Amino acid sequence: MSTNNAERVIVQSNTHMSNINRLLKDIKSEIYADFICSNNRDIIITTNNVASTLGMETIEKYIKNLNNIDSNEIMNPRLSQSKSYLKILDIPYLIKDTNHLIFADIIKMVVKSTHIFNNTILTFRSQIIKVSLKLDMAIIWVDI
Repeated sequence: MSTNNAERVIVQSNTHMSNINRLLKDIKSEIYADFICSNNRDIIITTNNVASTLGMETIEKYIKNLNNIDSNEIMNPRLSQSKSYLKILDIPYLIKDTNHLIFADIIKMVVKSTHIFNNTILTFRSQIIKVSLKLDMAIIWVDI
């Protein structure tokens, strides 16, 4: 997916999340989309569980049918190739006593300074997503 396509999807990510979850419910899927984020060119849609083939096809069909997207540039959906990951919950989205957003370098420092991560190597840049507009909490995905 090109940068322009990714930007167009992210701008209306709340609407797309609702629509995707409605479509997944319509096919009686037990999965639902947790959040949508972008890493420059790609759109990452995270679900609560491993998506079935039908679930991935449903999401792909929805994305390809968006009006402002060039469907020729959309790659086939695929499951994460990461062998393991850690989902860290309940971390403030803003740095304490500031208006600065938490960022990947801070997460990297925390991971390196915490004893449970001894001898752990980060394989991919951390993904930081705000839980909701009303809460000041983040979800952080770390590939190890």
